[in-house]
Amino acid sequence: MSGDILAALAADLADAIAVVRPRSGGAASASIDVEEAVATALLGYVSEPGDGVLGKIVGMLGARPVAAGLLGGRSGAELAERAAAHDPGGLDAPSARELAAGLARWRPRLDEAAFTRSVAQAARVRARLLLTADAAWPDAVADLGAHAPLALWVRGRSAALTEAPGIALVGARAATGYGEHVAIEASAGLVDRGFTVVSGGAYGIDGTAHRSALAAGGTTVAFLAGGVDRFYPAGHETLLGRIAETGAVVSELSCGAAPTRWRFLQRNRLIAAASRATVVLEAGMRSGSLNTAGHAAALGRPLGAVPGPVTSPASAGCHRLLREFDAVCVTDAAQMAELVGDAAVGLADESRDDVVRVDGRAPLPALDGLTSPERRVLDALAARRERTIGELVRSTGLAPGAVMGALGALDATGLAARSGEGWVRRPPD
Repeated sequence: MSGDILAALAADLADAIAVVRPRSGGAASASIDVEEAVATALLGYVSEPGDGVLGKIVGMLGARPVAAGLLGGRSGAELAERAAAHDPGGLDAPSARELAAGLARWRPRLDEAAFTRSVAQAARVRARLLLTADAAWPDAVADLGAHAPLALWVRGRSAALTEAPGIALVGARAATGYGEHVAIEASAGLVDRGFTVVSGGAYGIDGTAHRSALAAGGTTVAFLAGGVDRFYPAGHETLLGRIAETGAVVSELSCGAAPTRWRFLQRNRLIAAASRATVVLEAGMRSGSLNTAGHAAALGRPLGAVPGPVTSPASAGCHRLLREFDAVCVTDAAQMAELVGDAAVGLADESRDDVVRVDGRAPLPALDGLTSPERRVLDALAARRERTIGELVRSTGLAPGAVMGALGALDATGLAARSGEGWVRRPPD
């Protein structure tokens, strides 16, 4: 019966839901499983961002069985029993109690009519649903584990999420003239080096970074804390519209969802996860951008901070990151690019697919061929501070053997090198 409900819902929404092309290629209409897409969108509609219980059970069973169970009134014990049958040795499977608590959170939001209106609103604003199997899905968000998004709603070019390495530029809403100047120069300089500028679309540093990227003719991506149908803040409606024309405006929340404090904090984890590095340009001690920096550090992503006047409260957060959180002091776009090994899209030799170049420096091997463990270890390495095996194990979440294997591969390709008691990214020649 629950499967019939889901099938009927998918049939009703087949013409309204737009999904980005799958990885396998070919016409989207020929390859898309509409029922799977609707199931994933429904689960995103009834849950809050980063729900780890939902992430675990969907990871084990898939979106369709979980959505069908939700619609059909299955209990937590029934879902737990099915998960155990699917993976008897699954040590990380959610318990029946956790699933019961999850169902208690999700079921009150199960409103098929409201969900249908949300999908229809997405169609009106030409938002598309990006699934994990889609060609433009940002694989790096998988580092969030069970807290990774099930899907993303995108207005604009979904390819903007993956066509070039992204660097997040974040900072205070109440930016000073100094902070805005740094944001303008940094964003334009990163665009010139082939990077995508990622931020949160907010007032202050975020908005300045987005505008500078657009003015420089580059690509920028804005992650929102509410649905992509209602641009927030309202004062940035024109700016976010311009971003969607050449880049992308993205959210894991369904259309119609309003931004809340919790959703802003969860949005920040996506900014950090989807970017190769995060740079805090200006931040007070209570700035929300420090939350983004915390996510970047927890994920093992390179973290940079721009120093400011020691007398300026607007830079106190940056100084705290430098003093207490192992952030790298960066003052210009060139130093920000060094956080990710200068691995931007090749500017010096666009005809070569196997190397990338920046500012005439020696080429580095392209990163597309790296395995997931190799990429995670590379992201956790720093150019100037050596990381021990133990630190890499903690920051990547990989087993020691997997870390050492990845380091061997990165050493062989010239992307990492031994240094003292640990390892570093290969410094630019």
